Amino acid sequence: MDRYVVRQAIKDLDNNIFGYEVLFQSEKSEMYGDDDGNAAANAIIDFLEQNGKRMFEDKIAFITFVPSLLFKSIPKIFDENKIVIQIDDDVLIHPQSYDVLKKYKEQNYIIGVKDFQFATRYFTILGLVDYIRLDFGNLEEAKISYENIIKTAKGFRKKCIAYGVDSKESYELAKEYGVDYFSGSYLEEKISEKVNKIDYIKSNFFMLVVEITKEEPDLAKIETIISRDVTLTYSLLKLVNSAYFALRNRTTTILQALVILGINGLKQWIYLLSFKRGEERVNEDLVKTSFLRANFCSELLSYTNKTSISKPEAYLMGMFSTLGVIVGAPLEELIAEIHISEEVKEALLHKTGPCGSLFNLVLSYEKANWKQINKYAEELGVPKDKISQIYFNCVETVNSTWTAFTTAFGNN
Repeated sequence: MDRYVVRQAIKDLDNNIFGYEVLFQSEKSEMYGDDDGNAAANAIIDFLEQNGKRMFEDKIAFITFVPSLLFKSIPKIFDENKIVIQIDDDVLIHPQSYDVLKKYKEQNYIIGVKDFQFATRYFTILGLVDYIRLDFGNLEEAKISYENIIKTAKGFRKKCIAYGVDSKESYELAKEYGVDYFSGSYLEEKISEKVNKIDYIKSNFFMLVVEITKEEPDLAKIETIISRDVTLTYSLLKLVNSAYFALRNRTTTILQALVILGINGLKQWIYLLSFKRGEERVNEDLVKTSFLRANFCSELLSYTNKTSISKPEAYLMGMFSTLGVIVGAPLEELIAEIHISEEVKEALLHKTGPCGSLFNLVLSYEKANWKQINKYAEELGVPKDKISQIYFNCVETVNSTWTAFTTAFGNN
């Protein structure tokens, strides 16, 4: 697999994930060719088949299919309730498109159209379409024509998705026009509430973060911090005594629990638990993003010798990348309190240096910026043909860890 495959979240008005769009690196000429094009497209489909479960979880997947794949019934490798067959103009102008799409619709597949227009070529298939996707990355075009398109689409009972929502302005415009779903980088940063910075720095959680990021964490100090917080104590003991650890005898002391959990487990527990406490609860997807970045940074580090940081440091770099957004305070102020290397700080604050290249590679991959992915992969010497599989292995790790830990935590 030598092409990049990326998933990007599609969210509802409450910032909850509705589904994922699958994006892959490829030239249109490749995908539409009769021979090499089919080989390229089928390589993508093979990869999705192998990684679909870890990629989509229980969410629906929006996948763009070119004519050659539609006519070969490739979408049928997916259950009809698991995917949206997404098409664009290149499909609509094909003389057989209506008949092929009609057959999929009769088999209960869901159809989506990218960059829909109320033009003649669209009217013939309008009755087959469930989702209409519009690019809000171009604000001028959006302001000129999208309001009427969305109103008319709603009149035909179609759901509208705004993509390319990368700024507050595009988000507010899409919301004003009445779209049903959004995708774009702005959604990754938008959260309903922010934690007070002063309270955050004084919190037991932050003190734990400071202690756990030291070169040699002091379990005695960690035990003291946890022991003075009834919620932390309860949650820690509940986790360690859960079915996830399958202990023969019940653990009743904080120190025993810390030994069982281990330093790496403790890092994940502390960070996860911090977003599940009372009024400070933060959007789940933002937390999972930090976990995914942490794992991705750590795993990619194994393939480069261009930076001197350790895997735990790479992990913390990804983990803390969302901290400023979560707390609503300058990241520079927050990480000044944490024991991490100057190289990691430089990467987080300025995205510079060898460590910055690693951080930029992870961020570019999230955004499906193919040119930047190639640039940073080459700088770091990371094999391009391994990146997608590394990414989805990390997705699976995050999903399984999240499920196990949240099940153990319950709603506390």
